Amino acid sequence: MRSSSVSRAAYPVPAPSDPSAQRSDWATLRRLFPYLWQYKWRVIAALSFMVAAKAANVGVPLLLKQLVDAMSIPPGSTAALLVVPLGLIVAYGLLRLSTSVFTELRELVFAKATEGATRSIALQVFEHLHALSLRFHLERQTGGMTRDIERGTRGVQSLISYSLYSIFPTLIEVAFVLTLLGTKFDMGYVWITLTALVLYIFFTVTVTEWRTKFRREMNELESTSQSKAIDSLLNYETVKYFNNEAFEARRYDEALERLRKARIRSQSTLSLLNTGQQLIIAVALVLMLWRATQGVADGHMTLGDLVMVNAFMIQLYIPLGFLGVLYREIKQSLTDLDKMFALLEKEREIADQPGARPLQLDGPPSVKFENVRFSYEPAREILHGISFEVPAGKTVAVVGPSGSGKSTLARLLYRFYDTSDGSILINGQDIRQVTQSSVRQAIGIVPQDTVLFNDSIEYNILYGRPDAGHDAAVEAAKAAHIHTFIEKLPKGYATTVGERGLKLSGGEKQRVAIARTLLKNPPIVIFDEATSALDSANERAIQTELKSAARNKTSLVIAHRLSTVVDAHEILVLVHGEIVERGTHAQLVALGGTYAGMWALQQSGAE
Repeated sequence: MRSSSVSRAAYPVPAPSDPSAQRSDWATLRRLFPYLWQYKWRVIAALSFMVAAKAANVGVPLLLKQLVDAMSIPPGSTAALLVVPLGLIVAYGLLRLSTSVFTELRELVFAKATEGATRSIALQVFEHLHALSLRFHLERQTGGMTRDIERGTRGVQSLISYSLYSIFPTLIEVAFVLTLLGTKFDMGYVWITLTALVLYIFFTVTVTEWRTKFRREMNELESTSQSKAIDSLLNYETVKYFNNEAFEARRYDEALERLRKARIRSQSTLSLLNTGQQLIIAVALVLMLWRATQGVADGHMTLGDLVMVNAFMIQLYIPLGFLGVLYREIKQSLTDLDKMFALLEKEREIADQPGARPLQLDGPPSVKFENVRFSYEPAREILHGISFEVPAGKTVAVVGPSGSGKSTLARLLYRFYDTSDGSILINGQDIRQVTQSSVRQAIGIVPQDTVLFNDSIEYNILYGRPDAGHDAAVEAAKAAHIHTFIEKLPKGYATTVGERGLKLSGGEKQRVAIARTLLKNPPIVIFDEATSALDSANERAIQTELKSAARNKTSLVIAHRLSTVVDAHEILVLVHGEIVERGTHAQLVALGGTYAGMWALQQSGAE
């Protein structure tokens, strides 16, 4: 079973929530808990080791007191060597060692839980993003979203590290120390320590909550600047075409300037927080040591007691000195984690219906559009009651001016969107009633705008069927008339195509896309301006291969060049989302309507 299936089964996607609503910290922790509880025995073992480490750590000052008191002998006594408490010294060393051993065991045992939870969440978010509709991906900002995911996965590790390795151990140690101080001495020590702790925590939480808005603003501006930078670099050629390097630099610099001011505000409030924390700690330390010194002077405390109290205070207040930083980081981790969970809870616009079955095919299927209406925005309808059928094993072409809704047909057939009204049937099965995966598995497409992965040419061809192997990739490349070009490259099929395939020309990218679809060999093929980036010679050569690839397949051809669709079994003329003419090439030319005018115009242009 694939790990992705396991993750879906173990962690069902929650009901959609309002993305603008800020989730409480406790709600975020409850959302995280199931991922960690999957490793419950490791969690229990790690907590046990944590308690043992702190018990050993608290025992160190106790042994130090015994050691100091045991050495209280008259100066110059010849028995000094005989009374050196070797057992206490060895025990002291063993306690120090056991503290480190238990701490390392805790981290070793819990590492698998931390990394496992991080992996599960990151994988689930990745899968969910792929499951979201095309609308979401057209509206998102890639740079900002990837930063949110990166910070979210890092936030899981930070949250666990800071809470389990710092906050909880410190609280356990505080409880141990307060118990010892209250039982061995008097409650004055307890009240001083508790008062300092309450003041410290109250001050830390109050100031940190106040400055969280500055931190959040800083993160948002950081994501914005990152988005601008990535968007500009992804559109490198467009920037160069319009000589807008200076304009892009100004936009990026304006974002960086806002980020600089936000960072300064964040740092200024942090300095205020740190100063107040250190003041509270310093006052508490002075009061504790003054009380202990008075006890020694009055004779009801030994020198060892003074050393023990001092050691306790150092052990307590050193980690407390970082409590503000820890609390802030935990709050930030919770915020980052919440943003990632918000991505996970984005509503899936297109989802399989409960109990949806795979598409059933026993050969080339028919594809039927029945009174299909669709609009990207409610106020602007793109398709107005489109009805047509692509018979099994036949080719139907759709032509028309730009913006008439031709490519929308392909998107609806792939179920990137659902129709506003009407239905799309494959072999009589409504594609909304079957699984999306089975529908897309049955369709291959050569898109007008081919985007390739930043990997080798072979990887991009094999993307049509990743397990096909090198020989199959070569055969597909030959069929797409790109094999000779690839062989001439220094690295051949291992040549990297660059970001979005920018190292290849438009025609080369389109031929890779054709090879990829030929390799997939689906029963339904869509050619969306499949030869638009090719010259006339290559177009004629590949057109033969496309006809061969479409043989015995159900084919939908979307075209501007009418010469590529003259052999189609039926041609539909789409204008403003409506079919205004339909028939064979000869019938439409003889009709003398819109198609005939387009044909005459293109023929005169060719001449």
